[in-house]
Amino acid sequence: MTKSDNITDIIDHVLYSQEDIQAMCKRLGKQLTADYAGKNPLVVGVLKGAVFFMTDLVREMDVVMQNDFMDVSSYGDGFESSGKVRLDIDIQADVKGRDVLLVEDIVDTGHTLKFMEDLLTKRGAKSVKCCALLNKTARRVDNVTVDYYGAMVKNEFVVGYGLDYLNKYRNIPFIGVLKQEVIDSNSNK
Repeated sequence: MTKSDNITDIIDHVLYSQEDIQAMCKRLGKQLTADYAGKNPLVVGVLKGAVFFMTDLVREMDVVMQNDFMDVSSYGDGFESSGKVRLDIDIQADVKGRDVLLVEDIVDTGHTLKFMEDLLTKRGAKSVKCCALLNKTARRVDNVTVDYYGAMVKNEFVVGYGLDYLNKYRNIPFIGVLKQEVIDSNSNK
């Protein structure tokens, strides 16, 4: 095993354990069940990061729902938002007159959330709300509301449970803070 393959070598510290994350999913699922009772929401997972969270979250929601996915990016292959949002994969469902719940892994600058909210509202959604695993307000640029979230995070680079760095480390079963030296070693390339 090379050093780069050892997860403990890239994680500074664990921010949220598997148990913490499951508790967040249960709490949010209960709240969403109450808020979306009788509404048949369209739950839209934002690829790729939200897949792990959405899977666990919807299992905790006791409502009739429809699921779909979209892939929206403002990061590309970097770790700083470009501010330019690109729709790579669109949802298949018609949103007209529907209550839409966007499921995000993290809301950071707000660029992608604003883009998706504007797009779905323009398409005639009855309501568009966001449920994010993590809410990072320290770098917020766009005025967006994260209606539901698991936890607030400081301005630290986090990975695991769907969150990535250069499209790696999504499979880590907890959320950890990436060591600064890992970021520094890749920013010089």
